[in-house]
Amino acid sequence: MTESTGVDSVLLASGGLDSTTLSYWLRARNIDFTPLFIDYGQHCAKTELSTLRQVLPPGYASRLEVVTVADVYRGCKSRLIDEADLWKDMVTHEDLYLPYRNLLLLTVGAAFAQARGCSVVYSAFINSNHAQEIDCTAEFFNRLAVLLTDYGTVQIKMPFRDLSKYEVAKIGISSGAPIGRTFSCQASSEVPCGACPNCVDRLEALQLLSQEQD
Repeated sequence: MTESTGVDSVLLASGGLDSTTLSYWLRARNIDFTPLFIDYGQHCAKTELSTLRQVLPPGYASRLEVVTVADVYRGCKSRLIDEADLWKDMVTHEDLYLPYRNLLLLTVGAAFAQARGCSVVYSAFINSNHAQEIDCTAEFFNRLAVLLTDYGTVQIKMPFRDLSKYEVAKIGISSGAPIGRTFSCQASSEVPCGACPNCVDRLEALQLLSQEQD
């Protein structure tokens, strides 16, 4: 077993709006954590990681840990892995499905945490109207959390699980999170496409926030 770092929590972090907000939410509650980025072969991994280093709370970028499990999805035709040419290719939400993605992220996070003597993994999964994955349901997350606790020492905590992107964005603003600098597009590795489920959720949330301020 790896020697404990003295930090009891791990945050699954991607540079997106939700996990960035959660990092500031944790800091505001004096919950110390190790940010963990998981490279599972997503085409936007380089952009996500670069963004993450910029949007974490001050002092946390130097703590960032990166785990690579990209070989798991080598050759996969999901457009999360095999980036589409958006000038030529039609992309549907079915094309963005990646089997067992959330299961992989949470189990890798839990294994990473337990190996380092941490007892909690924080994840920023939300209640999205546009998520199509079977492993993105409340039932799935609840059952997995119980399983990981029963067969290990790690708790999975999802403070935003019942919140919308809009509600999380409001928390982000009140917490001082730089949500405008985050990145979470599923279809494009560099410039957000504006049409994938993540982009749609994000744009709707920011539009509602803008209307509130008018």
